Amino acid sequence: MKKLFLLLISISVLSCGTSKTVRVSKKVIKGNWVLNSIGYSEAGTYNVTLLNDATKVCFEGSTWQFVPNNNTGIYSISSLDCPTGDRYFVFTIDEVDPQTGLYDFLIKPTNEKYKSETNHGFRLSLTSLTDTTMQWEQTLSVAGKPFTITMNFAKQ
Repeated sequence: MKKLFLLLISISVLSCGTSKTVRVSKKVIKGNWVLNSIGYSEAGTYNVTLLNDATKVCFEGSTWQFVPNNNTGIYSISSLDCPTGDRYFVFTIDEVDPQTGLYDFLIKPTNEKYKSETNHGFRLSLTSLTDTTMQWEQTLSVAGKPFTITMNFAKQ
């Protein structure tokens, strides 16, 4: 009876862990990335502030570092005429559908000690992740219609 109880406890603990897909994704995302381009689903000029921080022009060329063992990271903006410097964040990869492999990527800006001052975060779709590229999408509503922002990263 004691062995059966221990077996059931072990199974329940293992089943509560992160999925294999998320664990593999965290290994791939680990390291340094460059946000090469940001695109919109609709043609036109838009004044978009990403992550409540800076504009598209400022974010393009920014460098990102992901540390998945403690779900933290830093991105740095260095474009001219932009608020430059390091920004800190915590992140989570949340599997939405194991059949399709779709994920949500949750990112929350923090201070240097990785503590959120506003407890406000952002939910993005992690639409593609390979050993060398990553793509995030965020769909918003503009004039009552879906509007998608696409962010394309390359691993350094």
